[in-house]
Amino acid sequence: MPLDFAPLEAMRAHHPAWRLLRSDHASLVASFLHRAFVQPNVRHMPAATLAEALDDELYALRQQLGDDAFPRAAMEYLNDWAAPDKGWLRKFYLPGTDEAHFDLTPATEKAIAWLLQLSQRQFIGTESRLLTLFELLKQMSEGAEADPAVRVAELRKRRDEIDADIARALAGTLPLLDDTALKERFQQFTQMARDLLSDFREVEHNFRQLDRSVRERIALWDGAKGALLQQILGERDAIAESDQGRSFRAFWDFLMSSQRQEELSTLLDRVLALPPVANLQPEARMRRVHYDWLEAGEHTQRTVAQLSQQLRRFLDDQAWLENRRIMDLLRSIETRAVGLRSHGHTASLPTPMMTIDEPAARIDLAMERPLYAPAHKPSLAGVVPVDADEAPDDASLYQQVRVDKARLARHIRQALQQATQVTLRELVATQPLRQGLAELVAYLQLGDETFRVAVDESHTEAIPWNSVDAAGQPTQRVARLPRVIYVR
Repeated sequence: MPLDFAPLEAMRAHHPAWRLLRSDHASLVASFLHRAFVQPNVRHMPAATLAEALDDELYALRQQLGDDAFPRAAMEYLNDWAAPDKGWLRKFYLPGTDEAHFDLTPATEKAIAWLLQLSQRQFIGTESRLLTLFELLKQMSEGAEADPAVRVAELRKRRDEIDADIARALAGTLPLLDDTALKERFQQFTQMARDLLSDFREVEHNFRQLDRSVRERIALWDGAKGALLQQILGERDAIAESDQGRSFRAFWDFLMSSQRQEELSTLLDRVLALPPVANLQPEARMRRVHYDWLEAGEHTQRTVAQLSQQLRRFLDDQAWLENRRIMDLLRSIETRAVGLRSHGHTASLPTPMMTIDEPAARIDLAMERPLYAPAHKPSLAGVVPVDADEAPDDASLYQQVRVDKARLARHIRQALQQATQVTLRELVATQPLRQGLAELVAYLQLGDETFRVAVDESHTEAIPWNSVDAAGQPTQRVARLPRVIYVR
């Protein structure tokens, strides 16, 4: 966008990020939302929890600035920040719940990121960014080269450089990065990691905007449904095949690899243990930033799937209403035609053939409503008397299987103390299943604030357990299911 006067003036008046920076409460909004959403990488929060946190923030500010500072209630501030004229928060309801939730808008996250860049940095590194730019240019140049001879020459040149590095390493000459270079590259990694997390919220926002425009088009469409479906599906295919869609799909495939996750964990542990990087006192979340990427990507994937399901249900409802209306019209025409079959001419009809009702209000009186009818209570008959001396067989009451989920969760947490992630196969190997399939299903239902469950459908694992067949003989059973990973 060119920085001309008219576009900038329109953006100053309508863009939520600019309105936030111009607001009298910009310091409160930016600091609180950064601490509540951006810093812990929270994608949405219940209204009661967010209002309680804001209430504590307002109480602390009133102790410093006086009782007249920020006189409104916390929920009033949240609703005001989510109003259309502000647009700093998004207020919505999750499916199946009646409690409101709040989430940041992409414009608010951009404003907070810009404010973070205003702070004084320890030093401005240029070498790492220059090397990154140079490496990007090399990748583009080599990736677009169609001549095999040029490509082979470049690969041989790279091979010679690698051979030279190996020879220097064998000779004991190891070039190492100094402290300044390590700090500079880590700062660049931190900034790119934060930018990547904010990009997910903007991708999700773009999909929501697409869903809203599609719903508006369906509500106002008066042509053929086939043309509407072709237009809608064409737009979704275009988004999936766009640069943004293909880049997100490639990123997701790369991050979903368990090998890549383990490699990223190893590299992060090794880099954060370096003394120059440890002196920078990086945030604790940097150690698991790739899991934050994974969680943000999963949230975006769930949002897209949910929007597709709602759109499909919306189209099904529209089709059902239209088909029912058409069938009612056809049935009324058939009934009218059978009744008029005996009349040979229109002029001999006793009543007009078709009429149009005038608009009128429908009045429902209170006394026309049906009264309350009590439910019928069935009477039990034919009860078989039991002899007082004969004790009933209560053995079936003690044959119920109860799985101790607390024991299983404790086993998972103990395993995650030694590693950042563990598979269900590894858990069963260290502590075999005691209650068979019921205990295996209980493992799949676990999840709390200390760990979560991820499923890698590209790999299949066999989970064995010992059981007893119908004849009472010991046997071994095996369940095959996708790899289940518990992540700290």
